[in-house]
Amino acid sequence: MTRKQPKIGCWLAAPDVVFVEIAADLAFDTLVLDVEHGTLSLGDLDKLIPLARALKLEVLVKVAGPQAEPIQQALDFGANGVVIPHVGSVAHATAICRSAKYPMLGTRSYAGARSVRYGAPSASYFEDDNRETACYPMVETAEALADVEAILALPTVDGVFVGPSDLSLTRGRGRYRFSDADRGDIGRIASACAAAEKPWIMPAWSAAERAFAGEHGASLLVVAEQQAAMASGLQMARTAV
Repeated sequence: MTRKQPKIGCWLAAPDVVFVEIAADLAFDTLVLDVEHGTLSLGDLDKLIPLARALKLEVLVKVAGPQAEPIQQALDFGANGVVIPHVGSVAHATAICRSAKYPMLGTRSYAGARSVRYGAPSASYFEDDNRETACYPMVETAEALADVEAILALPTVDGVFVGPSDLSLTRGRGRYRFSDADRGDIGRIASACAAAEKPWIMPAWSAAERAFAGEHGASLLVVAEQQAAMASGLQMARTAV
């Protein structure tokens, strides 16, 4: 069976409208907004999410942490999905991922406004949104890796987002080097996702990572990061002189 080609994404950690416009012009599929490690405020999300979606980019927000409020805020502002860092065991994932889904599946609070285009919700809105809005807990801890099959079995989980650097650290290997052990962990996650018939996402900065992720059925490869892209462009310009 021929594998479906993965979507291609880019990573933004500081507010930059021009970056979003260029990403759309270059036919990137997905924009990941990194609140956890970036300088993006609620006001920035309120502007960048609708801009990106108007430019036909899928928007995933990597929220500040595994708490209900940032998850709900990102979804209320119109994100297609949330990426939740610092998820541990399946018990932890069970508790926190419910925040991304409306009752009775989850515990997300209804806010209205942008999510229903400033009107009343339709009769099927809550069911439709639960199906269409994605919740991706990160597998970046030894605990999450140990429970990855059980986490993927949760009805509130639509797939997982791999965090290779933190996974390597919490597995006692130190700096992430895409080693045989790293590939073994990522391969286990990929196999669990295939068995659960749910997607997995990976930041894949190198050609080797992109090839590996593609071969193992990743649904989205995040291949460019804001500051690194700027640094690379500046370096090319400087060394050309």
